[in-house]
Amino acid sequence: MAGNSQRRGRRLTSKAGAPKGTGGKNKDSLAGRGRTLPADERPWHKGYSGTEKLPQRTAWKQDKERRAAAEEGRAPKIGQPGSKDTTWGRGGGRGVPGGRGAATGGRGGKPTGRSGPRVTPGRKSNPSKDTPELLVGRNPVLEALRANVPATALYTALGIDMDDRINEIIRTAADRGIANLEISRAELDRMTGGVLHQGVGLQVPPFAYQPFEDMVAAALEQQAPLLVALDGVTDPRNLGAVIRSAAAFGAQGVFVPERRAAGITATAWRTSAGAAARVPVAQVTNLTRSLKACRDAGFMVVGLDADGDTDLYNLEAAVGPLVVVVGSEGRGLSRLVGETCDLTVSIPMISEIESLNASVAAAVALAEVARRRSVEL
Repeated sequence: MAGNSQRRGRRLTSKAGAPKGTGGKNKDSLAGRGRTLPADERPWHKGYSGTEKLPQRTAWKQDKERRAAAEEGRAPKIGQPGSKDTTWGRGGGRGVPGGRGAATGGRGGKPTGRSGPRVTPGRKSNPSKDTPELLVGRNPVLEALRANVPATALYTALGIDMDDRINEIIRTAADRGIANLEISRAELDRMTGGVLHQGVGLQVPPFAYQPFEDMVAAALEQQAPLLVALDGVTDPRNLGAVIRSAAAFGAQGVFVPERRAAGITATAWRTSAGAAARVPVAQVTNLTRSLKACRDAGFMVVGLDADGDTDLYNLEAAVGPLVVVVGSEGRGLSRLVGETCDLTVSIPMISEIESLNASVAAAVALAEVARRRSVEL
């Protein structure tokens, strides 16, 4: 009679022995990191004296960055001891190269791996110009589709309340061959970062700015040329409101600086209620130089200032080619821009209020210009 050694399914290998340990290779992970270095001993801190020996990991990162820079033929992304950008890795403060959330948006300088459309619900930001935008809101999306703004996808929330605008949005997107993706409202909330989206979003490429020279030339072909310039307005909601006022009162274009100023983001699109699709917007490298170019082309450059030389209601130059310059939310017109203006204009107010919001001041000024032109032209 055959024993167990001959049965079907018998074990052909020996039993597993005792489990092997790690050999202590992970014991370093349990060790403490030592004392917290004071500021003058941290190579990444602005208070670093430069006399202490660099930690081994910091010295290795700096050497690696220098080698990579030499191979690519560029300057290394490390500064001299004592500067904020001594290292380009972990260790700095928030907003400092190498700090937590710096450059890459993740913890410890690590990339988050996030991609896809972006919505800018906050104030000033500097997102990548190659990242697609997500326009939200029924009016902005409808106006963008009516203006044939290039789009790659339409997002609608499941169970959305259908009205005439939504019906036209879906029909227009279908006619243009734009994919309609139905997603949950929670997913749309996540994609928009909490911005009020009214159940619809349109993914579009980065905003295409109008060349400044073309905008000026097109304005001069009109009977009453009118342009609006923004001097350091950093809130995209103010930018969108100014664009909406410009469209309402007959301005032929708006131009803004490329740096230290808001650009056309999803927030600006939404605030403009679709007017950004109808009013040309240009970005200029140097605002002062662009204002001088407008003066050479025959425009009168007028800056809004609480201490202006002329009352808005006495602005006789309103009937001619005009550029209205609106200052930033806090400091108003910068010194160079104020000196470039042919005239500074104040808005008369009855109550004791220091100043108006930038977009409100622009709307008041453009309304007065439009009123005067309707009477005298």
